[in-house]
Amino acid sequence: MKVSFIIPLYNCLPLTQAMLASLQATLPAGLAHEIIFVDDGSTDGTRHWLGTLAAPCRSLLNERNLGFAGACNRGAAAAGGEFLFFLNNDLVLQPRWLEPMLAAFVGQADAGLVGNVQLNAATGAVDHAGIYFNHKGKPAHDTALPLPARWLGWPAVRAVDAVTGACFGLRAALWRQLGGFDEGYRNGGEDIDLCLRAHAAGGRTYVALRSVVRHHISASAGRKLRDEENTFRLVGRWRGRIAQLAALDWSREFIRTHWEFSCVYDDRLGRAAFYYALGLLPSPPAAVLAGTEAAIQFECDRWARLLQPATEQR
Repeated sequence: MKVSFIIPLYNCLPLTQAMLASLQATLPAGLAHEIIFVDDGSTDGTRHWLGTLAAPCRSLLNERNLGFAGACNRGAAAAGGEFLFFLNNDLVLQPRWLEPMLAAFVGQADAGLVGNVQLNAATGAVDHAGIYFNHKGKPAHDTALPLPARWLGWPAVRAVDAVTGACFGLRAALWRQLGGFDEGYRNGGEDIDLCLRAHAAGGRTYVALRSVVRHHISASAGRKLRDEENTFRLVGRWRGRIAQLAALDWSREFIRTHWEFSCVYDDRLGRAAFYYALGLLPSPPAAVLAGTEAAIQFECDRWARLLQPATEQR
């Protein structure tokens, strides 16, 4: 088995150097691997530094800035590993972070993408233990670990809606089947879109709960500039699937919002939300889906107003 680590770069050289040191210090002994850096137009000395690296490191230098998706796609096209692991250059890898992620592919026959637990490098707080769709139909980081995982060290994995592109792995065969990241997204949304496409192809997304890394969150300049546009595009493509996934948080939010009103659970919608939130129903009831769809439509209308000037300028 060979693992290809693909690391897109755009400036932030000190973070990249620290990340590489932590990666090389934490890889299992004897692991066949390659480390592929894809520089996306750095101007801070990164390219000179890349020229000093020896095997198993190698570098690809983009002539123009392709963005996160484009840089990752170029690195993956050059990779020769059975597994592809995509790593942000602002990670600090912790001991034994990789083994639980690889084990997830063995333990879960339907594993598509596998992510991990990420701690805020500055505070140590959990920043990511998976991604879910909230009551508005928008992706959000789950920052809560299951109590058994926190206190007893198990279970090993948790199925989630999606994982962040900051640190995840998948089989190269699945990557090729899916066609890589959709470069229509610009530094956001492409990771979630990939997870949803993997699920449509029969592969579930998991978080390896025993794999923990630290992350200097959004260290690259301009990382959040197109979040609204990317999410609008994501919801436009996956609206039906997102409504199904967001129904759980919508039900919980409905209960929280209406808790103070008497007899709220005596009406059809209240009962449906209550039962679904408790996990007593196998799928979202029609009334809950209607409420979720209405919340998503509200956001779509807002996006249309917000993004219309930019669209007209193009």
